[in-house]
Amino acid sequence: MVIQAEATTPSAILDRASLLLDAFDGPGRLTLAQIVRRTGLPRSSAHRMLERLVQLRWLRREGRDYELGIRLMELGSLAVHQDRLHRAAMPFLHELHRATGFVVHLAVLDGADVVYLDKIGGDLAAAVPTRVGGRRPAHCTAVGKAILASADERRLAEILTAQGSRTRYSINSRARLDAELAKVRAHGVAVEREESLPGFGCIAAPIGDLGQAAVAAVSVCGPVDRMLFDHRLSAPVRTTALNIWRHVDDGQVRVRPTLQQHPRPLNIGPRPLAPTGQRARDYA
Repeated sequence: MVIQAEATTPSAILDRASLLLDAFDGPGRLTLAQIVRRTGLPRSSAHRMLERLVQLRWLRREGRDYELGIRLMELGSLAVHQDRLHRAAMPFLHELHRATGFVVHLAVLDGADVVYLDKIGGDLAAAVPTRVGGRRPAHCTAVGKAILASADERRLAEILTAQGSRTRYSINSRARLDAELAKVRAHGVAVEREESLPGFGCIAAPIGDLGQAAVAAVSVCGPVDRMLFDHRLSAPVRTTALNIWRHVDDGQVRVRPTLQQHPRPLNIGPRPLAPTGQRARDYA
């Protein structure tokens, strides 16, 4: 019995610590009572572990309120900057933003959500309510659909059951999702118009080997009335995705894409404002 307790205690402690940290899924502080409701842990156990996490700088306490601590920020930043994909992507993300004038996202799939690894957007970034480390339902986003287009059947079956719609434009059926992903496979880019964020649209391209499951996606995002849902944006987004994948330093010899692209300025310039209410033509 002692041996069994010794074997399970570390796992139980880690599970509870993870449960406590997961309670902080969003901005703002939480009280002990809120954390207990979200986790279902006994109040005394939750309080004891919270105070220990404060000592370790994983959490910070202000009066009776708790929030994520500086140590988590340090580790999160370190994880991103150690990531090979992120290192390879950085110069190309900045180049894509300079060329288009829109917000640029780098994202990966985690369960039924996409998680944003980076966001570059200058003055426009504040207007787009996304953040590094933030999540969005994959089927509602261009980056999510770009990755899902190469996902297996098991993953697709989980998507709509795990998440509902975000806006009235969101995909809400498997038939619509399949039709949308078929467009992505045919055109090499994914498009979303106000499916995740009212007033905003995105164009994304998958990052990965052709014919294989995508490992990430890159997108441009901006006010839907300023987006150009045609080759003027889809071409530089696809070029960026290809260049990122070619420069991922993972020690493997890569086969060059059929479309040979060399790093260079995209030279398409910031896009002018479209007349109010004007919608660009569908890419399909």
